[in-house]
Parts: sequence; structure tokens; C-alpha cells
Amino acid sequence: MSFNTYGHLFRVTTWGESHGPALGATVDGCPPGVPLDAAAIQVWLDRRKPGTSRYTTQRREADEVEILSGLYEGQTTGTPIQLMIRNTDQRSKDYSQIEDKFRPGHADITYWQKYGIRDPRGGGRSSARETAARVAAGGVARAALGVLAPEMTITGYMIQMGDRRIDRDRFDMDQIDRNPFWVPDAEAAGEWGAYLDGLRKDGQSVGAMIELRITGAMPGLGAPVYAKLDTDLAAAMMSINAVKGVEIGEGMNAAALTGTDNADEITMGPDGPVYGSNHAGGILGGIATGQDIVLRFAVKPTSSILKPRRTITRGGQETEIVTTGRHDPCVGIRAVPVAEAMAAAVMLDHVLLHRAQVGPTPRGRIGQP
Repeated sequence: MSFNTYGHLFRVTTWGESHGPALGATVDGCPPGVPLDAAAIQVWLDRRKPGTSRYTTQRREADEVEILSGLYEGQTTGTPIQLMIRNTDQRSKDYSQIEDKFRPGHADITYWQKYGIRDPRGGGRSSARETAARVAAGGVARAALGVLAPEMTITGYMIQMGDRRIDRDRFDMDQIDRNPFWVPDAEAAGEWGAYLDGLRKDGQSVGAMIELRITGAMPGLGAPVYAKLDTDLAAAMMSINAVKGVEIGEGMNAAALTGTDNADEITMGPDGPVYGSNHAGGILGGIATGQDIVLRFAVKPTSSILKPRRTITRGGQETEIVTTGRHDPCVGIRAVPVAEAMAAAVMLDHVLLHRAQVGPTPRGRIGQP
């Protein structure tokens, strides 16, 4: 009962540890007939894998995915898809000094309190290494969305690092893939590089804010009460390591608005409803409006730092700890492709739920007899 599975119809179970021989995912509920091969998944894993720049952990993992089941002649069969990624660059000795100590900010102490046993090598299941399996599963979801909802796009990008924010007036989606921070602001990307270099050399880390934009989601996706689209998206983001807060649309800023300011006025256009604004973030009552779905989440600073911190041992003695090894100075960087993968899984899940209940198109037509 350790809850390693997410999803309603498109269900993903991840397995494996940071320093075990491999990790991966079992994907169940993918429709049959979806063109898929390892290369279609690998392109997404290559965006997440470590060691791609000096701003991420220097652990060297190829993150090559193997598809062990669920395919025949390049198409999904509708049966479970087993994905495996072998670990090849573990350095377990880096964690020998913390076997008896709890790292502040990590799940070490809570895992011990719950299970009475923990894997100190990189944190075991609590390690962000587990997210490689999610990205692989997200690759499957994207392939299925390409068949069932080809107009949908999912794009993540960083909008804040520490106290540094992008300038929305310089927002340029074309810049996202041109810098190591997935930042849609070329000037900010240059400034953030120098900023993070200073933190990294000082043995420090920093938090970040990620924004996710989903376009082309047809109206009607989601359900009221217990299967709200925003509920599932928020839960998916909160399940990512180090995420401490999620907001959709105006989010927390909605508390400062009046009803007049916050309500998205509706007019009738030639092709259907037109919204004057998008304070709701593309979701009303748990159901997609057809506008862009916009959400943001905050990632805390990496807890593994080269600064001494007070802690205790398993025996209850007070001590100090310095976490050595290879770690991301800002986990927000690699959280971007992970968030995209989780969003893809949720959106496919809701496409399948919608089709199962009401068919492939929205039921309520507006402006038609």
C-alpha cells in the first residue's frame, strides 16, 4: 500500500530506486494502434537526463529506455507497456556518511519514521531519479495524444529562479529550447547563468517557479467534483519531487481580485464562445473551457548542499551534516520536462475518460440548433 500508481484509465506504475540496477514504469490503458518505438520516448528523456549542462547534476546517465512489452510491429497492442531504464553511473559511496544521519529538507527522516528502514543511497524511491520513469511514461502519453488529440500541445518553461523573474514583455516561446533553463526570455537566461554559477561555486542551491501551458485542449475535458481536471493536474505536479505549491490561472493572486476583475467575460464568436480573459486558467468547475490551460508550481531549493546543517542521528544524537555527491543546484531546471510528462499523462487520461462517458466530441453545442 505504498501508492506507486497514478491515473484513472491511463495508469502508470513506476518502480526502482536511484542506486538500484534499473528503474522504469508499467503503463496500462494505452489505446491500441498507437505508433510507438523507443526513439519516440527517448527524445523526451534526453531533455530530462542529468549531465546535459554545468547547471545540473554531473551524474552521467544515458537514460536509454527499453520497451519490454506492449508493442507489435511498431504499434501499441492495448496491453501493458513495460519500460526500463538502466542505472549506469551510481556512486553509492557518496552516501556512506549519511547512513546514520537524517539530511535536513530530505525525506530521510519521514521514510525512517514510516517504514523503519530506508535506502540512504541517493534517497532510494524519494530521489528525483525516479522521475526518469515518469518522463518515459509521458512519452507514451504524448504518442497517444498525437493520435487522439493531435491539436494539443504541452509546453513548460521556467519563469523564476530564486528572486530573479522573467520579463513578460520579452516573452518568446522560441527561446525555451535555446538555453539550459527552458526560459522564454533570452536576457534572463544569460543573467541566470551567472547567478547560478555563483550559487553553485558557493555550495548553495536555489528554488524556482515553473509555468505550464496546454493549448488545444477541447472544451469538456474533466468532470465535476472528484475528477476535476485541475485537481488531477495539481496532484500530478505536487507529486513531483521538491514541489511545494501549485496554482492554476490567477491562482493565489485571485484572492486580491474583485469578482468583476476575476470573471472571464464571454461573447459569441464565429466559431463559438470567446473569452475576454483567462483568469480561470482554462478550467471552470473542473472542466476545460477550450482556452489555454495555464498552471504554475514552485520548487524548493535542493536540500543537498555543501553547507553544514544541524541534524540528528537515528539514535537521537545531535550532529552536523554536509551533503556531498552530485546534485542539481536548481532542481527546477529538470522539473520542466517532468512536469510536461505528468501533464501529458493527465491530459490523455481525461481524453480517455471523456470519450468513455460522452464520446469523442463535446455534447453541448453552442450557437447551433
